[in-house]
Amino acid sequence: MSTVSTQTTGLSFAPTELQLQIQDMVRKYGEEKIRPHVLEWDEAQYFPVAVFKELGQLGLMGMLVPEAYGGSGLGYHEYVTAIAELGRICGGIGLSMAAHNSLCTGHILQFGSEAQKQKYLPKLATAEYIGAWGLTEANTGSDASNMNTYAERDGDHWVINGSKNFITHGKSGDVAVILARTGERRTPSNATAFIIEKGTPGFSAGKKENKLGMRASETTELILEQVRIPDSQRMGQVGDGFHQAMKVLDGGRISIAALSLGIAKGAMDHALKYAQEREQFEKPIFDHQAIAFKLAWMATEIEVAELLTHQAADLKNKVQQMTKESAMAKYVASEVCVRVANEGVQIHGGYGYIKDYPAEKYYRDAKLCTIGEGTSEIQQLVISRQLVK
Repeated sequence: MSTVSTQTTGLSFAPTELQLQIQDMVRKYGEEKIRPHVLEWDEAQYFPVAVFKELGQLGLMGMLVPEAYGGSGLGYHEYVTAIAELGRICGGIGLSMAAHNSLCTGHILQFGSEAQKQKYLPKLATAEYIGAWGLTEANTGSDASNMNTYAERDGDHWVINGSKNFITHGKSGDVAVILARTGERRTPSNATAFIIEKGTPGFSAGKKENKLGMRASETTELILEQVRIPDSQRMGQVGDGFHQAMKVLDGGRISIAALSLGIAKGAMDHALKYAQEREQFEKPIFDHQAIAFKLAWMATEIEVAELLTHQAADLKNKVQQMTKESAMAKYVASEVCVRVANEGVQIHGGYGYIKDYPAEKYYRDAKLCTIGEGTSEIQQLVISRQLVK
């Protein structure tokens, strides 16, 4: 594990003692409680709620939440370490842990009122509540200012109608942060964020998606039909929702970069092991340059992505501007993840194409990393715009 953190004395590439402890804890838990069930959960598209309750007890579901609100009070380097270790074992579990921390919990932590923080953060940090976050719609992926979901004020309440799709924990989530349009389409400041609890009349889960990968992470549609909530469930000012969402996604991109790292490392772990065990022409295939050079490239690309990820984490910890850096980390790490997983299958040959070996699952899981929380094309757009500021 290599970690970069900016100190007053310069750059340090050594993981801290705390990071090593977290890495060891997550790895031991994952090997014991997650790895034996990875294929089973993947085949069944089963979201193991009990595992996330246990992750909550380990402090992993509120890593960035201050201790005053029942969280672990840790920073982004520790957070990256934990996500990567989970992703190394199962991308779906890592994805759900990241989405819970960065999106729903992260949004309330950054923009919730003190009353909202007191009410929701302790339950989210312990996984008593599983969190969901709703921005994307069927007709508006990156074009969020054109969303259909609309909130209309009615005295001291809001009435919300619409639907969201591709929502992590849309069915099993206990509380969701929902972005709804409160102004005209494609106008500035036209969206507002609301906290909606499971069981609120008119708020329900729709279709559960049958996915290529990340199948242990639940993804569903959310439906809002005349959902009536008090104004106390609004976060921040009316019209400030899109600005909030962009800030939340800045941090969320670090979590997807970390997840990408974990999946890439897992794919390489298995490819390296296989290359040393599999023999062709009377020697391990690792001793053939064609395979050894693939692994050398994989290791190098992973290191590059890891450095970018921890650079963004360092800036986030220091509360410095990091829109460009988080987009770079997410863009590079996710693309590296896909390429490494692809080469992992290639190194396994025919065995990489069957479920008896984990290479094919890393390959399927990897692709989402270039799509979720902003596609690679959107990351390039964000980066290019930051260059001319």
